[in-house]
Amino acid sequence: MSTLLPPGLVEPPTIPASRYAGADLLPTPLSARTWNARHFASLWVGMSVCIPTYMLAAALIQSGLSWSAALAAIFIGNAVTLVPMLINGHAGTRYGIPFPVFLRAAFGPRGAHVPALLRGAVACGWFGIQTWIGGLAIHEMMTILVPDWALFGGAWLWMGFTLPHYIAFLLFFVMNLYFVWNGTESIKWLETLTAPLLIVAGLALFWWAAVRAGGLGGMFAGATTLGGAQPFSFGLFLPWVTAMVGFWATLALNIPDFTRFAKSQRDQAFGQASGILTTMPLFAFIGIAVTSATVTIYGEAIWNPVTLVARMTVDLDNPVLGFIALLVLMIATLTTNIAANIVAPANAIANLSPVRLTTRMGGLIAAVIGIIIMPWKLLDSYQTWLITYSGLLGAVGGVIVCDYLVVRRGYLRVADLYAERGAYTYDMGINRAATIAMGAGVATALAGLLHPSVRFLFDGAWFSAAAVAFVLYALLMRSSPASDVVTSQGELT
Repeated sequence: MSTLLPPGLVEPPTIPASRYAGADLLPTPLSARTWNARHFASLWVGMSVCIPTYMLAAALIQSGLSWSAALAAIFIGNAVTLVPMLINGHAGTRYGIPFPVFLRAAFGPRGAHVPALLRGAVACGWFGIQTWIGGLAIHEMMTILVPDWALFGGAWLWMGFTLPHYIAFLLFFVMNLYFVWNGTESIKWLETLTAPLLIVAGLALFWWAAVRAGGLGGMFAGATTLGGAQPFSFGLFLPWVTAMVGFWATLALNIPDFTRFAKSQRDQAFGQASGILTTMPLFAFIGIAVTSATVTIYGEAIWNPVTLVARMTVDLDNPVLGFIALLVLMIATLTTNIAANIVAPANAIANLSPVRLTTRMGGLIAAVIGIIIMPWKLLDSYQTWLITYSGLLGAVGGVIVCDYLVVRRGYLRVADLYAERGAYTYDMGINRAATIAMGAGVATALAGLLHPSVRFLFDGAWFSAAAVAFVLYALLMRSSPASDVVTSQGELT
């Protein structure tokens, strides 16, 4: 990476006042860049160790993949996502700029709103899902503390859930608002503090399952009943690899929102790689192993860890242990939700009017959107949703990676990113080349739905969308009037 992109960090210049220069979106000065490799690794531990990761392999295995193929799809998806993540993260680290500002180099200050809001919309959906899951953990915790909790509200039901479910959902929502209000530094503190706890909790759950199942042999004896009985099929494997890329395709785009605080390129690159390539496959493996053990222990596969902990609490007659386990699950969900699903939409919404809107206000708006979209319904179309939005984000990723890596070779005019008239003004604030390339990438992925012979375009939506957007953008920018395209000698024109 260092041979392709310029090394080092740049002290931001003084940014003149403009409608694009809101205080929360200004570049981070070198003195405020305090995140080291441990902080980034902790960030990824906090985001990866969560209930959706634990349950991730369930959908893959139940669709027909073997457990080993499911783990392979998860690892490959993470490895693929890491590449654009490190490239985009390089920009945040070098220049101290957040994601919406980084987008302006390729899309223009007005054109950047579309990809920023696309990313933000996906995050709002995930915020709702994680908030619902966290609420389920609180619901079980309240059941332990107050045995009659589940009876509150009587027989009232809405969409299959009782009043206590929705109260717990709102309680977890309010907990999230605390970190929304206190910003990125509060996320850093939370992730660093809880990362070791989450790893220990996952390993403790694995140990409990191994002991109760009578050893590793008994633990994996139920693996053949989990569902992955079909022979390996690339046609089945590819959509799930795409879905796994889609799982973190969001963070691959807006990672500058975090790397803008990095002390060095090594800190952001090593910290991210060590976190994402180890923790998520490990926790998915624990999910598979423990679920396999539940077949031996309980005679049925229990994929949801909240349900499993509730079952354990009853069987062990140890409400204190059950409460602690549920508390850990709730913290795991909270750390993922704040880092992965609030920062991006908060910045995207603030970018709509940087002078009038703050990231705090953007975060509150995003959080409200996340709960009014009825997140429990989104879980009904898990794979289709992941593949579809990963294709959309793949197109955005293809454009910005090409712009930073190929067109500009890592060199940006920071002051012009905030200027009303500058190197990135393009045509009335919109770079038509970026918009056309992004649209072509999305159209290519969706074209896979038109006929079975081109279904691979949709099954590999992220790959097809990113590739088309990348190549087309490079071709269109060859004749670009942009004033900071880099020459073959590595100099800005």
